[in-house]
Amino acid sequence: MVEGIVGRIRLTQGESPKPAGDVIAVHTDQVSLEEAREAGPVHVGHQMWSRLGLGEILREVGLSARAQLLSEVMVLNRLVAPCSEHAMPEWVQSTALSDVLRADLSELSDEALYRNLDRLHPHRGSIEEALAQREKSLFNLDDTYYLYDLTSTYFEGQCEANPKAQRGYSRDQRPDCKQVVVGLVLDRDGFPKAHEVFEGNRQDRTSLEDMLSILEKRGGRRGGGTVIVDRGMAYEDNLAQIKAHGHHYLVACRQSERQAWFDEIEAEQGWEELIRLPSPRNPAQQKSTVWIKPAETADHLYVLCRSEGRKAKDQAIRLKQEKRFKADLERLKARIDAGRLQLSEKVYESVGRLKERYPRVARYWRIDYDASQRKLSWEEDGEKRQRAVRLDGSYLLKTDRKDLTAEEAWRLYILLTRVENAFRDMKSPLSERPIFHHLQHRVETHIFLCVLAYHLLIAIEKTFLEQEIHTSWATLRQQLSTHQVVTAVLPTTEGHLLKIRKGTTPEPQHRQIYRVLGIPEEVMTPIKTWLPIQQGEDPGQ
Repeated sequence: MVEGIVGRIRLTQGESPKPAGDVIAVHTDQVSLEEAREAGPVHVGHQMWSRLGLGEILREVGLSARAQLLSEVMVLNRLVAPCSEHAMPEWVQSTALSDVLRADLSELSDEALYRNLDRLHPHRGSIEEALAQREKSLFNLDDTYYLYDLTSTYFEGQCEANPKAQRGYSRDQRPDCKQVVVGLVLDRDGFPKAHEVFEGNRQDRTSLEDMLSILEKRGGRRGGGTVIVDRGMAYEDNLAQIKAHGHHYLVACRQSERQAWFDEIEAEQGWEELIRLPSPRNPAQQKSTVWIKPAETADHLYVLCRSEGRKAKDQAIRLKQEKRFKADLERLKARIDAGRLQLSEKVYESVGRLKERYPRVARYWRIDYDASQRKLSWEEDGEKRQRAVRLDGSYLLKTDRKDLTAEEAWRLYILLTRVENAFRDMKSPLSERPIFHHLQHRVETHIFLCVLAYHLLIAIEKTFLEQEIHTSWATLRQQLSTHQVVTAVLPTTEGHLLKIRKGTTPEPQHRQIYRVLGIPEEVMTPIKTWLPIQQGEDPGQ
């Protein structure tokens, strides 16, 4: 019996010995190719998995060799062509994964994959901690800046067995679905430092203390960094939490604080235009114009910012909210007029909820309720509205790092877009959403696998960036898809079949990718199998 990574092939009794040497005569008109499988993307994924030492990390946390193998299969699926655990065995058979991993995956079942989610779950923190340390050493990463943001990801189904599945503010525009909230901390190079899964109705500001503690535990470092967050976590208690953990902060100020600087924002003196270079991926890109103006107090550096691109966005959001706000007021008035809402307390509660729902526009509307007449009325405050219009496109940054210049603070803050890009990668190419799992621990492990796949993705893109090549994993994956593994079937003139399973010759674009990543071009060790041709057998079968 000859046993190889393509399975088991039993040779018939009485087979003639293999001819000596490498020169044989074949029937060229009967040569065929079979079992062609995509190899390039899984080859790159496997090589990066090995470079990051993930197999060793899984072994050190106590996972068996089989659990390590299944975990790699599941992460590579997220990276290359995400699908459910139920569909994953079929995907495995459509790729050269068995050849690349040198493992027989022909009997892989979805049940084995589901059970592996259960095995991985208790080790998520330890794996994430070890992986972050490995990446810091491998890529010489700066771990003094922490970019923190959150997103939501929704479920299909009711998820009654998962207490974290709740309805809340949906960043996916799916308020009809239950969801969880995912918090993610990146360093300034875009590598994950820590993540956590929160309840779907969790407010952003209430997650910060938990994430700081998780980051401290997994990063092994207390204090000395700078935490960068958006305005949803810029409350005074949030800033106190960051300071209590020994960090500095850089935040986008809330609306109320920005309004205190209205005169400075309106004044034309002191503004400096930033030089913003186009993305190397898109040299023709037209960056929106940004102006900044520094201002200092005893404890803080403030950076007033005006953006042409943001002005159009703010205006669109404001007008959209204004339209919905007035429509909801009309509906509330109709309920009151029809007698469906009679208690004054309930009316005031409804008005309060509308103000909470539309804070951007509610501040320049006066809403009155005459309880004796049961009449609701509202009137626009023209002066306040004009002020809101003039504030479109402006925002305010605040930091306790007074050693920074205004430009340095702005460029650090804008790094938060890397967290947004990470969420975009996890939701789209890595297919984090929608979630079909209903058990809490499997949901958390599903998201963990997406984070691990993102580690591979950012490591690949970082390696290219270090050589000043600006590309994306989506582009590389498409280019690599034409590098395959095939079996060549060669009928010899002596009545045998020679089957050779090997990778196709890499094309120039494949070689370029492998060279940049520093990985071998050969996706597998060739396998040769000799078989006798039986009487009446078609040599091509």
